[in-house]
Amino acid sequence: MIRPFRPDDLEPVLAIWLAASIRAHDFIAPAFWASKLDDMRDIYLPAAQIWVDEREGAVLGFVALVGDVLAAIFVAPSAQGGGIGSALIEQAKTVRERLELTVYSANAASVAFYRRHGFAVISEQLDPHTGHPELAMAWQRD
Repeated sequence: MIRPFRPDDLEPVLAIWLAASIRAHDFIAPAFWASKLDDMRDIYLPAAQIWVDEREGAVLGFVALVGDVLAAIFVAPSAQGGGIGSALIEQAKTVRERLELTVYSANAASVAFYRRHGFAVISEQLDPHTGHPELAMAWQRD
């Protein structure tokens, strides 16, 4: 069930973000992601509109929007491939006319996921935090 984020979701959301970030970005040292955990807790998540996917009392994924930016979408590694990410992205599409995001070019699975959900590449750039190439992608409601 997708529902709005509640304060007691914070720790599960952070754990999902860290585990999924490390798994999806094997080209970036895990220590980088761990060093960003406090920023996620104190800066990024409080600024976002967030929904979680909860099943049998456990948060298994989340999507975070900041305006029209899809700032984060992550699914617990143990739950990936079961449609949770698709459900979360569809939730985001119901509340926005347009969505933009950035994704590391080397994260082929995520790039393919976004393309399947109607996102198109609008530009390429370097991530200022890691120096890795990333794609800016956008989706627009028809």
